[in-house]
Amino acid sequence: MADAKESLSRIKEDTGWLEQVTEAALEPELPIIDPHHHLWDFPGNRYFLDELLADTGGGHNVVATVFVECMAMYRADGPEALRPVGETEFVNGVAAQSASGIYGQTAACAGIVSFADLALGDGVRPVLEAHIAAAPARFRGIRHATGWDSHDDIQNSHTHPPEGLLGDSKFRKGFAALADYGLSFDAWLYHHQITELTALARAVPEVPVVLDHFGGPLGIGPYANKRAEIFAQWQKDMAALAECPNVYVKLGGINMTINGFGWHKQDAPPSSDALVAATRDYYLHTIDCFGPTRCMFESNFPVDKMSCSYGVLWNAFKKIASDFSASEKAELFKDSAARFYRLEGF
Repeated sequence: MADAKESLSRIKEDTGWLEQVTEAALEPELPIIDPHHHLWDFPGNRYFLDELLADTGGGHNVVATVFVECMAMYRADGPEALRPVGETEFVNGVAAQSASGIYGQTAACAGIVSFADLALGDGVRPVLEAHIAAAPARFRGIRHATGWDSHDDIQNSHTHPPEGLLGDSKFRKGFAALADYGLSFDAWLYHHQITELTALARAVPEVPVVLDHFGGPLGIGPYANKRAEIFAQWQKDMAALAECPNVYVKLGGINMTINGFGWHKQDAPPSSDALVAATRDYYLHTIDCFGPTRCMFESNFPVDKMSCSYGVLWNAFKKIASDFSASEKAELFKDSAARFYRLEGF
């Protein structure tokens, strides 16, 4: 997600657009953990528990979800570094709502990933401790988005990272602190930064890392009409990253506008077959490199909702995985996510 608020302005308000393409859920009994979604209440767009459950309750068997940071409900005052703890407090409350059972069987926000400024170095430790105190049963890790590009047509991450942040010595000190607290790191960046993540994962192998959204292969601005060239280099960079045993990958988030497929510009949203035809190779190459035990399908909702519906998206995932064994499907749809985020009972 390049920038939460900017992305929101592009999400189609007209739900009728998505409703033009509906599909019955394939393999409706297959258990799913959705390891990447957001919750927010920004001007003109709200995505809270009700909206999440309306999506997850569309026929697929989503047993649990993981919330990932999006600048929602930060504290309005207090030390700047501690303000993101408000997001953990908010999401833990939503998780408690869900855990009551009143809203159905899906354990929403069973895991929570929030933001802490790792560029604080050792100074990030009190922030990590505050997140853990706010949600001791659910807090699992940090995402410090580092998506950076020199071109004006590319929106840099909402954290406003400088170039080369993953290699910064102070950032790496903050990153290494995650291991001391048993926390993981969600990496969000752009395709030309994957090599930087590989260097970081090799340098600090004790921190579990999951790469979000295939490493952000860009397809707009200066990267438009260069898909084949970018894909060829992306394949090599992902294969090298896969050599780091501490790295997992989230399979999804490739239907954002920045990826350049233009789904949001169509008169009607894509079907699952259309999604598969356009994006299958990203999934299969990643699974080939990392194996099913280090890959997990993700929705990236509601950001990807600007391009397709939740039900259609998970049908696309199931079609991509159709030739895998039952045990491999279990890993891709649930077990890898449960293991990485330490979600017990799923």
